[in-house]
Amino acid sequence: MDLDEATVRERCTDAVFERGRNYRTEGRIQRCERFEDVVTAVVRGSSAYDVRVDLEEPIETRCTCPYEGAGACKHVVATLLEVIADPPADESEGIETLLMTVPADDLRAFLDDVLAANPEIRERFRARFGDDSPSVEEHREAVEALFDEHTREYPVVTEAIDFSHLFELADQYRERERYLAAATVYRAVFEGIDDNEYRIDAAYDHYAQRLRGALEGYVDCVLAADPDPDTIDEYAGVLAEQASVEPSVNAEQFRGALEELDDRR
Repeated sequence: MDLDEATVRERCTDAVFERGRNYRTEGRIQRCERFEDVVTAVVRGSSAYDVRVDLEEPIETRCTCPYEGAGACKHVVATLLEVIADPPADESEGIETLLMTVPADDLRAFLDDVLAANPEIRERFRARFGDDSPSVEEHREAVEALFDEHTREYPVVTEAIDFSHLFELADQYRERERYLAAATVYRAVFEGIDDNEYRIDAAYDHYAQRLRGALEGYVDCVLAADPDPDTIDEYAGVLAEQASVEPSVNAEQFRGALEELDDRR
């Protein structure tokens, strides 16, 4: 890990760096933990925001705050500075040792409890080890539930919704070369964001980036599956349909993805 203050400064504006440094010195980091190369933190601002930092080069960061400016947000900066000043212990070795000592039946019982209580982990488990995959409608329900959750007290979304678990789910399918299953996840994300544009009232850049990332993943996976022409036409039709919906602030992105799919097919 090659991380120092100069590296952090390069990832944000000067103003954001100062705010992030102040956040750290004010004790706004409520939790900061590390497992292998992944650091997760909770940083208190106007709300409590979840930060994730992947320290493997190149360093990748995510935050659930609605920041739309250039570079990293102050919550990410505070977390990176905390990692530099007081690196959290890597918990992976302790967990690995513990895994070696737990009886198989007890481990299975624990896993059953975790899977029963956590739908997102269930999905990732199925993607990693199973042969079936949920339909796009099931994934769409998960996206819709996220928007519903963030509009319980107010009719519009005023913060960045974290879709990382869905992108991680798609990554699980891609690692197993189940490209069309991954494309289904990406489709649910870009359709879900586009269909809920009327509820988004902040963090516009965040949603545009997530929609763009889902479209890029969709095109890559459709082509990686090497389908027959009829199947490609079917998947291209999904993009064409979204591009034709009126009104749509994302129509240009859908048309761009459709052109890329046609050019690369």
